[in-house]
Amino acid sequence: MAPSGDHIDWFRHTGPYIRAHRGRTFVIYLGNGALDSVQFSNVIHDLALLHLLGVRLVLVHATRSEVEQALEALGITSQLHEGIRVTNAEVLGVVRDVAATQRLQLESQLSQGLPDSPMRGARLRVVSGNYVTARPVGVVGGVDFLFTGAVRRLDAVGMAGALDNQAIVLLSPLGFSPTGEVFNLSSDEVATAAAVALGADKLIIMDSAEGLCDADGSLLRQCTVAAARELNFTDPQQATRRDAACRACEQGVNRVHLLSYERNGALIDELFTHDGAGTLVSQAPFEQHRPATIDDIAGVLELVQPLEDSGVLVRRSRERLEQEINNFTVLERDGRVVACAALYPSDCLTMAEVACIATHPDYRGGGRGTHLLALLAEQAAQMAIQSLFVLTTQTTHWFLEQGFEVSTLEDLPKSRQQLYNLQRNSKVLIRQLD
Repeated sequence: MAPSGDHIDWFRHTGPYIRAHRGRTFVIYLGNGALDSVQFSNVIHDLALLHLLGVRLVLVHATRSEVEQALEALGITSQLHEGIRVTNAEVLGVVRDVAATQRLQLESQLSQGLPDSPMRGARLRVVSGNYVTARPVGVVGGVDFLFTGAVRRLDAVGMAGALDNQAIVLLSPLGFSPTGEVFNLSSDEVATAAAVALGADKLIIMDSAEGLCDADGSLLRQCTVAAARELNFTDPQQATRRDAACRACEQGVNRVHLLSYERNGALIDELFTHDGAGTLVSQAPFEQHRPATIDDIAGVLELVQPLEDSGVLVRRSRERLEQEINNFTVLERDGRVVACAALYPSDCLTMAEVACIATHPDYRGGGRGTHLLALLAEQAAQMAIQSLFVLTTQTTHWFLEQGFEVSTLEDLPKSRQQLYNLQRNSKVLIRQLD
């Protein structure tokens, strides 16, 4: 059966992402319950695909929920202090058994290669070892945490060497001390420390939740570290995921993605589509405005040409756009221009024209046009411009909602009156600046 047009278009649009991800290092945290999920085999297939596309992978698996189940089944009672497990020798034995079982499960799944499966011919090499050096947490608040540890350092050189040899590095939440002791570690701490030590391009946290949610329970598609820190969660797991993401960003990881292993294809969606499948946390805003440059010509043309074809905007040649590109401001999202607007100061120096406000169809309805207009108003005010004007045929009501008022051709600067296109019969709207 031939692929549908949608599949072909999607695959074509993955090109920039494939190029951007090739050779990059991603640390992927597989949260509690991931290995028991009905989607686990699909996650494995997606990891194999990333490896095939040249992504350098470090996997960290969580053991907490499975350790709790094992302790309950064995009738062993363990103590938690401020949410951290106190690990005595008996509990440590269970932790080691669970970690070893999960590691073998991951290695076996990544070794698949049946002819009729997505893993056909994959031949993935998985490497694990004593990469994590740990120290004891010690006595905190009068409580001795015994064999509960914290990450002291990671062997970044050793892990990088394995990655250079096209291996997948697998880290368990266990660490070793210079004296030969084994410590039970927090898996999200191991993941964060690995991402920081390797200078990873991404930390990807795959858990049962889709990502971070706001006060209304709606999924946040992206947020800065500062905005994430302000979120209040009643679910302690949400807070833990948020804190891990923020710590990683604050220590130099460019981007942290939070998504669900329960959603089929979430990892591929997150990495190879514009909007992704979960929450992106970064130090800087994911979507930023900036002055346009000559390199943005193609992106701006993609936005304005459909509107020119429908008569909403006046047609501009590429040559004219190249000459006027310094008048444009763009909104950039993950390297892609998703909206633009232009400001043209007039000869009279007290008025400026607003033009070419355009947003990509996939991103309309998010207030980007209003945001760009506000930016242009700020620019105009800094230039001592007193009023903005616009000529429009089909968006009069939108501009009225933004504070413009219907005016006449005679209210425009003389130079602009002479260029007025009688055939378009555009409405004239003016907005006074404070």
